[in-house]
Amino acid sequence: MITFFKQWFGFSDEVELTEEDTMKKFLIVGLGNIGDKYTNTRHNIGFKILDYLAETNDLTFETVKLGDVATLKVKGRTLILLKPSTFMNLSGKAIKYWLEKEKIPLENMLVITDDLNLPFGSLRLKTKGSDGGHNGLKDTQDKLQTSKYNRFRFGISDEFSKGRQIDYVLGEWTDDENTQLKERLKISAELVKSFALAGVNNTMNQFNGK
Repeated sequence: MITFFKQWFGFSDEVELTEEDTMKKFLIVGLGNIGDKYTNTRHNIGFKILDYLAETNDLTFETVKLGDVATLKVKGRTLILLKPSTFMNLSGKAIKYWLEKEKIPLENMLVITDDLNLPFGSLRLKTKGSDGGHNGLKDTQDKLQTSKYNRFRFGISDEFSKGRQIDYVLGEWTDDENTQLKERLKISAELVKSFALAGVNNTMNQFNGK
């Protein structure tokens, strides 16, 4: 009704948020491994995207139970950015804890991960799926007892020789990749914000394949 009168009398209504919307919280999880030696590795793209969000919004991560956390406010939404400190293989433990602690519904969670099956820098948002052999997703599915949760897959390509997958995934970005990452991180941050503001379906339509 309020929106109707705003529109009828010509009032500005750039962002329409109900009182319930302003209380909405989202858990944005970036997967990765803790420690300096992993900072610039392909497997840590989840951490890197959250670090970019924090840096561009003047946020600081706080070390808390099972991870590092920062809170980003975006147009009435509260985005809790989580970098689990459990190492990749036990990511689900931290995710489950923070979902329950903050009383965030599963549909308001987004897990950011690297993906060997996508070309470098390509973005893919999905609402469900298999773990695809990814240990972080595997543990998340195990702890949550479902594969129906939103995941944002960032392509790292599969340009490695036979038997060198682990070295490739845990290897650092090339100079060329680092150059391209600047733009890719910006678009990834926009995707995360869109997830909270526009919803998963609109975000998939806008960003998948970009």
